[in-house]
Amino acid sequence: MFFKIFIFLLLFIKSSYAHELRPAIANLNVYEKNNITNVSLTIRLNLESIIAGVGINHTNTEDSKESDEYENLRNMSAVELIEKFNSKIKNLENRVYLKSANHNYNLVMTNIDIPEIGNISIARDTIIDFEIRDLKEENLKFFWDKSLGSIILRVNSINNEDLYSKLIEAGDQSNWFSSEKKVKEKLNENIKTYVYLGFKHIIPKGLDHILFVLALFLLSPKLRPLILQVSIFTLAHTITLFLGVLDIIKIPSTIVEPIIALSISFVAIENLFTENLKKLRPYIIFIFGLLHGLGFAGVLNEIGISEGLFISSLISFNVGVEFGQISVILLSYIFIALLFQKKSWYRNKITKPLSLIIAAIGFYWFVERLFF
Repeated sequence: MFFKIFIFLLLFIKSSYAHELRPAIANLNVYEKNNITNVSLTIRLNLESIIAGVGINHTNTEDSKESDEYENLRNMSAVELIEKFNSKIKNLENRVYLKSANHNYNLVMTNIDIPEIGNISIARDTIIDFEIRDLKEENLKFFWDKSLGSIILRVNSINNEDLYSKLIEAGDQSNWFSSEKKVKEKLNENIKTYVYLGFKHIIPKGLDHILFVLALFLLSPKLRPLILQVSIFTLAHTITLFLGVLDIIKIPSTIVEPIIALSISFVAIENLFTENLKKLRPYIIFIFGLLHGLGFAGVLNEIGISEGLFISSLISFNVGVEFGQISVILLSYIFIALLFQKKSWYRNKITKPLSLIIAAIGFYWFVERLFF
């Protein structure tokens, strides 16, 4: 029974990590040619999920009934995938919109760049370029078809100045923005957006971070050691989140992600041999927390931060991460500790088996991220 549960969880978490659906990223760049103002729009997206028609209500392709088709598409060469795209997706440019108060602009697709098959445990990013000629008005609004999911919009001026950035959820539209002047984002909207992004990165998308926090919880459900461990972890990842986003520390994700996986395994294995907080563990948690913070920074750098509200964006994202971690702890307490911690078999039937499963999954991720 234990072996069957282990295999099920291993396959579930493997697929969840490998097939997480991320927002597309759109870079809208204003430029001049022959005294005419034009726009180039570059969108980085998961083309396979769009061709397969994976619904926007899924955060993971494995949850969709189109998952088998998605897998087939992921294993196609770039040439095969472009042929599939051309045969199945008609007039994609008519599902992407840029408009002013008095004008709807026509987008012209100029290029599509599909990488060859690489690491199939990581989603393949396709780059699609569009052109919009003769921009007639300054104030604009951007959105795309609801079925295409969420998208992060970044707008840059003729002088390559960051004018506007926004996460646009499926079915929503951007606010009005200027092609010439920087938009002053409202503080309350900025806080709301980045708290949500931070929370979402933990629940439901941060399975590796969830397992790390759960491993900390499983050592002992008592309040004092739990608060100490989580506080140390929070302090550490806050430091490197800020340093990573500020580009003071740069470590490639190819190094950070395997070590994050190893940290999960290490903490879980320690749970098998002790039920008390040893002197060395807080230092280990701090070191691993620094690495988790770099992982958070990588996500935030990918999303982008508005320069005008840089500090509030950073703090809000971190607050969202903390809300996510606290939610993991509360749920663990309600469904594990509250029900079973007073049982004589709690450690042998709850702590050890769960820690062993977490350790195995962490090690599996470590090998997968390091070698595949």
